[in-house]
Amino acid sequence: MESDEVIRIYTYSTTNKMNVKKLLLVIMILFYLLAGYNHFANPDFYYPLIPPYLSAWSGSINILSGIIEILLALMLIPKATRKAAAWGIMLMLIAFIPSHIYFIQKGIFQLGPIEVTPAIAWLRLLVVHPMLLLWAWYIARTDQIVPIVTAGVKN
Repeated sequence: MESDEVIRIYTYSTTNKMNVKKLLLVIMILFYLLAGYNHFANPDFYYPLIPPYLSAWSGSINILSGIIEILLALMLIPKATRKAAAWGIMLMLIAFIPSHIYFIQKGIFQLGPIEVTPAIAWLRLLVVHPMLLLWAWYIARTDQIVPIVTAGVKN
């Protein structure tokens, strides 16, 4: 194999990894922007998720959650704040664990059009939640992600 071919293969491999990282970052930004917005657009969806011992503050908790999700999503955009935002998302997800435990304790209940069973609640706690944490951790530890917006520079 000639050295030019090795360079092309390495460049192709590196470029594909960067594109995947960029795609995961953009999806995460959109995910948390939309999730944060939904706290304001559809607050009744979130109230049943708040454990009874926090229900006196359910309105404030919902608004604060929405604001935090939007701010963290926006902080993911500049590279300078990306790592802090990803760690903030991980802390937020950890703070949401009592709500997921409450899902399990609550048994079967209706959440909008979705019937949440204990099996779904366990799946969310043991599979979905760790995947979201790993996704944020991946973004936090990946400082080689190319900028989202490039000023006429080809990636």
